[in-house]
Amino acid sequence: MNIKFFFLIIFFLIGFLLPSQAQDQYGKTDIADLVLIYQGGVHRPMEWSKEQFLPYVVHQDQKGNVNWLFDGFLFLEFTDGKGRNFAPGYNKQNARRGEWEWLQGRQFAKDKAFSALDQCITEQIKILGKPGFKHKLVVGIPSPISDQKDWGEINGKVMDFSKTEDRIEAGKWYIDRFLEQYTKQKYKNLKLAGFYWVDEDVIRCADILIPLGDYIRSKKLKFYWIPYWKARGYDKWKEYKFDFAWIQPNHFFDTKIGDERIDQACDFAREMNMGVEMEFDSRAMADNKANMRSRLVSYIKAFEKNGTFEQSSIAYYEGGNGIYNFYKSDNPMDKELMDILANYISKRKQKKSLRR
Repeated sequence: MNIKFFFLIIFFLIGFLLPSQAQDQYGKTDIADLVLIYQGGVHRPMEWSKEQFLPYVVHQDQKGNVNWLFDGFLFLEFTDGKGRNFAPGYNKQNARRGEWEWLQGRQFAKDKAFSALDQCITEQIKILGKPGFKHKLVVGIPSPISDQKDWGEINGKVMDFSKTEDRIEAGKWYIDRFLEQYTKQKYKNLKLAGFYWVDEDVIRCADILIPLGDYIRSKKLKFYWIPYWKARGYDKWKEYKFDFAWIQPNHFFDTKIGDERIDQACDFAREMNMGVEMEFDSRAMADNKANMRSRLVSYIKAFEKNGTFEQSSIAYYEGGNGIYNFYKSDNPMDKELMDILANYISKRKQKKSLRR
């Protein structure tokens, strides 16, 4: 065979095959480190101003070095703090259309939430220069809770959440309304990556997940999930067509659970091609009476031992203001622990081997 003809065939095959592979992003994410931002409910400890976002956007260590930190921000909420649920099981009453609209109003408030995050990144770009990544935004969808009948209307039709089709319609309405408002804002530094399902199991929502996921993908966005350990459906996230999922070890909160749980979660995530969640809150601070610093240290050691820092996308539950409280602490032990964690996070942005 003529050698030139041979190479022409090879180049043709490469060009034919690569586009389909590049489009196959199922089970992958370009988010390395996703921090959970609990925002919206009036019971939350922070309004998420520009100043409050600072230690989530960048980290300054004890030597004065400043580096970019999280590349992903998940905004989610379970309740409005006034007695209405955005996910089942938190209050006696469920959020209605008015509360859903109110939540979006909180997210798009001037100088808070999305706006404040975008401003914070802008200010840090002036100091550090542009980061080598885009800050990704993931936003929770309130759950259309089954059997609810007082949610409200869409185009004159009263929604009855005992009907699967009405629950799907409400979910699509929320997505469309959010995208309409998001487009108007023209944030400079945020890239909307997709939506997050706030229910942490599939007991009451399995029938609507695939249609909603397909609708989200039709908008060229992704559908994300973080089930708790052994939650219903936690091992079937692909069957429900989530584009990516992280598993919660649920180790930090219960001192009766040994460190082997984190190893088990890391093994499970590797087997299922999932990410892993790191969990802590202000109780891990050195002066906190709960004395749970060692629980956070266990996550760091386990993630290092299991190659999680090297290979996996990681989500970070920090209690709603944990990182901010560490940032404000004057205790050298708190500074040291955050330096260790932030060093891993900032270095991960240069890793090409992350399984995302």
